[in-house]
Amino acid sequence: MDYGELEEDTMGMTITTGSCTLKKDDTNLVGISIGGGAPYCPCLYIVQIFDNTPAFHDGSLAAGDEIVGINNKSVKGKTKVEVAKMIQQEKEQVIINYNKLHADPKQGKTLDIILKKIKHRMVENMSSSTADALGLSRAILCNDGLLKKMDELERTGELYSNLMEHTKQLLKSFFELSTTHKAFGDLFASIGAREQQVRASEALFKFGDAHRQIDKFAHALMKTIKPMISDLNTYLTKAIPDTKLTIQKYADVKFEYLSYCLKVKEMDDEEYSYASLQEPLYRVETGNYEYRLILRCRQLARKKFAKFRQDVLVKLELLDQKHVQDIVFQLHRFITSMSKYHSDCYESMKSIVNIFPIEVDLPTNILDYSNKVNELKESGYEYQDEARIASQSEDDDDDEEFNKFKTANLLNEENLIDISND
Repeated sequence: MDYGELEEDTMGMTITTGSCTLKKDDTNLVGISIGGGAPYCPCLYIVQIFDNTPAFHDGSLAAGDEIVGINNKSVKGKTKVEVAKMIQQEKEQVIINYNKLHADPKQGKTLDIILKKIKHRMVENMSSSTADALGLSRAILCNDGLLKKMDELERTGELYSNLMEHTKQLLKSFFELSTTHKAFGDLFASIGAREQQVRASEALFKFGDAHRQIDKFAHALMKTIKPMISDLNTYLTKAIPDTKLTIQKYADVKFEYLSYCLKVKEMDDEEYSYASLQEPLYRVETGNYEYRLILRCRQLARKKFAKFRQDVLVKLELLDQKHVQDIVFQLHRFITSMSKYHSDCYESMKSIVNIFPIEVDLPTNILDYSNKVNELKESGYEYQDEARIASQSEDDDDDEEFNKFKTANLLNEENLIDISND
């Protein structure tokens, strides 16, 4: 076929010439795959640059670039198999003359690519049975372990959320418990301060002081445990969401890369079908620039995909390390604080175990009270008190209260006399 009948359709892309010298590796390869060539395409071009190969490390060549010569010998009109043999025949290094394709990746991001990305997103969230029923393939998606990490992050986030809630409830319970201990301590200390018998007063005061000490131990425990909430919240609201966002970006880049891969396959199938029918294909006969543009976009998308994948792997590794270290640290702090609290409480209560039981001489207290009442009577306290109450009882209610008060005094005096006689 005479390719001169059709002009190259560059689709607005520019071309510059260049050459590079590639040293072969131990397997006699330079790391490129070639497409195009006779008898259907007027040019030969690079389909893919393989990782960690001489062409990859050199960086001069890219997918979509046209190969115009090998060791300054023209390859025009040759097949891709013939060009591959020319490269293999060179022993240590090979000079590749090329036309660099300057393509804008945005030009290759067509509506078809966008729709393919949407399809991949939909398929990812489907079950295998649903995808199979719709005739959609999801094998390349469901085998990605990084995307499954999203579920693990969700479970980890739920774990931290439950730990935070449990810690809050624990702090609330300890606060209420410490308040109760403080109230007990104040009450027993107050009773001990009013108790006339020295031994009983001392015992009650020590018992109250022990409860006050337990209140202080509880406050120390809460002061130690409270930072756990802040640390867990930092992991839950910053570390996990940041990693999830990175995974989402990685998934978006991955879907774009898969979309270009699918587009390349569709265009390959189109070429094979036309070739089998021996019918011309316009884009192939005019230099196949559309296909080469998609190849370039696929290479750029793959590079971006590899970078994001590496970032995700690093973040997940750091997050796992932080998760393990953080959980160990928080649990160690929690257990240590609880152990110290219980030990301090045990020692505090142990120090007062010998003060009980205590003996309180109630008759002595009653007799002391009887003597005080008699002394008040002799000093005229009762007369003055009754006169004061009588002067203030001007209505019936006041008279009734006064009579009740007087009756109670008489009963108390009779009881005191009986106890004194006994």
